[in-house]
Amino acid sequence: MRSNKVNQYDVVIVGGAMTGASLALALDRLSLGTLRIAVVEAVSPAQSGHPGYDARSIALSLGSVKLMSQLGLWSALVSEATAISRIHVSDRGHAGLARIAAHEYGTQALGYVIELAHAGAVFHEQMAQSDQIDLICPAHITAIERNSDRVTLQLSTGDSCQARLLVAADGGASTCCSLLGMTSRETDFGQVAVIANVSSALPHQGEAFERFTPSGPLALLPMSQGRSSLVWCLPPEQQQDVLGWSDEEFLANLQSAFGWRLGKLTKTGQRYVYPLSLRQAERRISHRVAVVGNAAQTLHPIAGQGFNLGLRDVMTLAEEVIAGAQQGQDIGGAAVLSRFRQRRDPDQQATIQMTTGLVTMFANEHWPMVVGRNAGLMAMHAMETLKSPLVKRAMGQVDR
Repeated sequence: MRSNKVNQYDVVIVGGAMTGASLALALDRLSLGTLRIAVVEAVSPAQSGHPGYDARSIALSLGSVKLMSQLGLWSALVSEATAISRIHVSDRGHAGLARIAAHEYGTQALGYVIELAHAGAVFHEQMAQSDQIDLICPAHITAIERNSDRVTLQLSTGDSCQARLLVAADGGASTCCSLLGMTSRETDFGQVAVIANVSSALPHQGEAFERFTPSGPLALLPMSQGRSSLVWCLPPEQQQDVLGWSDEEFLANLQSAFGWRLGKLTKTGQRYVYPLSLRQAERRISHRVAVVGNAAQTLHPIAGQGFNLGLRDVMTLAEEVIAGAQQGQDIGGAAVLSRFRQRRDPDQQATIQMTTGLVTMFANEHWPMVVGRNAGLMAMHAMETLKSPLVKRAMGQVDR
């Protein structure tokens, strides 16, 4: 029999994957444990196929590593992280290329690659160690009611919870935003991303590859055990063919698209396919509600900016909530949420423009565009003044 309890919190976060978990930990640690926090998550992180902790890897920028270090999380992640020492950017069938090396920027790494499954285990272990964070899982929100001073959420368990602030961190197809009537704009990129881990005859030596092909960009990120994390963007009509290929056929076609910079591609893990679109919430705040991470903006993976942008959402929101609490303000009130929105809008727009611009530039096979982008790649390789702004944003060295 269900208890139908109403639990009281300062903040309720809907979504317990990377973004939601990092927000819970940021709020807990920056407030020195003075806030009561709930994280509502529909799927257990230990469950196979959890959408937030599947076989994918993500590239953490140096800026994100710094933020993780501030929260005391990086020390638990670094043992399984792979440093990106160099990035090789090329346009298949054309002469343009650019190389970016960490030593050019006085650092040992341009970023690090972490596996989501490992990160999920670390984050949930850290949340379990806090007396002020309740992980309500498995559960999902069935209804949301707002009044002047609080938000009340009905849970699928039959219980309810109340908070001064509700945060939607439940991904691109946010149930939380849907229940609140918070709409989003969506642009279909006309591509799907094929995700897999692959092994190669030659060691990657910490080098990441971004290769632009007529069918879409292809990225290989260095991973542990000599593997590379593949993101291969293709037209949707090729999805069934790719999933139907044997491992040998898949590797042969990938080899043809990528080339031989890592020698022969020798092994592949399970393949996953995700549709690609730009989705941007019409509003990132509403009455007693903030929207962060993929619920606020879902990006093309071309420059690996999705989680890095979301983590900057997380840290900015946590800082504004803590500052508001210290000043005696309502942490879910308009003043706190407006400061969060004002700080985040410029970074969000600049990052969206960068990633969408790259997709547009490199998906276009008209000859003038091909000539222009290859000239641009060669100029970037030769001229630091052209390369530096793009590299700094990719490294997460941006204002927030």
